[in-house]
Amino acid sequence: MSGARDRKRAERQKRKRRITDGSALPAEAEPVAAEQGNGQPHAESFEERMSRRHEERNAEARAKLEPLEPGERPRAVTAGAIVSGVLAVIFTVSAVLAVAGVDAGDRDIKPLPIVTFAVVFWVMAVGMWRARYWAVLGFQTLLLLMMLASAFGLVVVNSVLQAVGTTLLLAGSGALFYFMIRAMARIQMPSSPGAD
Repeated sequence: MSGARDRKRAERQKRKRRITDGSALPAEAEPVAAEQGNGQPHAESFEERMSRRHEERNAEARAKLEPLEPGERPRAVTAGAIVSGVLAVIFTVSAVLAVAGVDAGDRDIKPLPIVTFAVVFWVMAVGMWRARYWAVLGFQTLLLLMMLASAFGLVVVNSVLQAVGTTLLLAGSGALFYFMIRAMARIQMPSSPGAD
C-alpha cells in the first residue's frame, strides 16, 4: 500500500517539476495552429485561447497541491468533523429522549428519523476524522442543503433575532463549504475496486 502511494507521490513530483520548468505543458495548453481547408493556419479563436489559459491555471493549481501525509488532516476537515460530532451528540440525545417517551408537549415525535440522522452524523464525523473523501463529500452535501435552507429561511423571518441567527448559519456553513473545497482536492479519492 505504501509502495503504491510512494510511486504516486514520485509521479506527481515529476509532473510538478515539468510544469514549473515549462518543459511540458498539457496538450490543451499548446497554441492551436490547425490548418484550414486551403492550407492556411487559422488563428486561435477567443474560446480556444480562454480554454488554453483556463487549463494552464488548472495545471498550476494542481502543481501547488501537496497530497496529505499519512495521518494528516486539513483544518477545514477537522472543523467539519467536530461540527458533525456535535450534531451527532445532539441527535443521539434527542433519539434517547424520544425512545424514553419524554413529553414534548402536544407533538408526536417519532424516534426512527432522529436515530437515522444520529447514525449519519456519527459516520461522517468518524470518516472526516480519518480524512476520508466520501465523508467530506457527504458533509459538503449537507452544508449545501443547510445553505439553501438558510437562504430560503431569510425570506420568511419574523424577527431581527431570527434574521441574525439565519444569516450567521448561512455565513458559517458557506465559509466551511468554501474551505473544504481545497481540502477535498488534497484528499485522494478512493481507488476503484481492482485498481491495484
